[in-house]
Amino acid sequence: MTDEPTPTTPRSDQPSSPSTPAPAPLFTPFEALPQSVSHTSRASSIVNPVPSQQLQHASGSVPANPDSAFNPANPADSTAIARGLAALDPLAVRPRISARILCIVFGALLIAAAFGVWWLGVRTETGQSYDEIVVTGLHNALPGWLAAALDPFIADNLLPAPLNLTVVFSLLFGLAALIVMIVRKRWLLIGQAAAIAVLCYAATFLKELLPRPYLIDTATPHANSAPSGHTILAATAVILLLIAVSRVWRAACALIAAVFSSLIGLSVIVGSWHRPSDAVMSVLLVGGCTLLVLAVTARNGMDDPGTRVSSASIQIVGTIMITAGVLGCLYATYVIWQVLPGLALSAAWSASGAYLSTIVGVAAVTSLTVGLVLAMRQLTAAPLSRIGLIGAPPAPPRD
Repeated sequence: MTDEPTPTTPRSDQPSSPSTPAPAPLFTPFEALPQSVSHTSRASSIVNPVPSQQLQHASGSVPANPDSAFNPANPADSTAIARGLAALDPLAVRPRISARILCIVFGALLIAAAFGVWWLGVRTETGQSYDEIVVTGLHNALPGWLAAALDPFIADNLLPAPLNLTVVFSLLFGLAALIVMIVRKRWLLIGQAAAIAVLCYAATFLKELLPRPYLIDTATPHANSAPSGHTILAATAVILLLIAVSRVWRAACALIAAVFSSLIGLSVIVGSWHRPSDAVMSVLLVGGCTLLVLAVTARNGMDDPGTRVSSASIQIVGTIMITAGVLGCLYATYVIWQVLPGLALSAAWSASGAYLSTIVGVAAVTSLTVGLVLAMRQLTAAPLSRIGLIGAPPAPPRD
């Protein structure tokens, strides 16, 4: 008796089990990238997602149409990047709402303070007397080191055109800011810088619009001189450089901006071209306009997401500048209050207090203004998602 072979196919009378379809492979963002891409490039693709057109035509590991490869310089692709980043983390393409609000609030406060200084210096008898005492006598009461620092900016023009060192250095700082933004390819930041420059230039026309009532007899002309065009030019140039550079250079540029703006503000007073209220008003206007424009920072006007870390230098320098500015303003106000009875009478004994308060006040207002711009630039350019607005405090050095 022979054994029958075992059938290899099911009998017709037995029901066949339905075949289960194989699961579709999961698609990952890396499938749209060539296999030759390095691990570093793949890691960066998470931050820079591939446009949707490429994802739809992707098959296997190579894009279906090599001619339509992803190009970050393409406006359409950059828009796709921004939308992808905004979907993952809104802070990747725009600052926190709280940072924007702070920029608007601080900017409005600085502009309001600028007009408050103008009102006190122009619309009151004591203010006009204070300005007159300082503008006619400060050049004879400067410390030696400060006089030496201001002399180059008070000297005659270097060329037949009105190009003294103030204008030359301001143009160099502004050109450096433009070059930095072009090299970093911060096109939106260039637009912001242009808006700041236009607003600050428009502020110079206030000199022709603001009145100056005749309240006391003065040796200087009674025409309005606020704000100071040279101070606005200098402060605008160095602040543009501050917002143009990357994180590691911001603290150093803030120090340069504070020193240069203070020197120019004092030089126009010592040269008897402007009154103290003119210089202080100019710095406050530049700071206010800058903060208002920083409120609309977005996309490539910010730091790259992979480079946003807390900065000990910005935290330390910004804190010192803001604190020193507030304390300096309080001290200058106290000195003015001490000599206030003499200012009303233009008494000679009040001159020393007026000189001291002017030097301290100009430096303090400049320090406070630049410190606020430094802090707000960091908040709007590098919002951190996990460790707070500015980041973790710097750790103490280990032994």
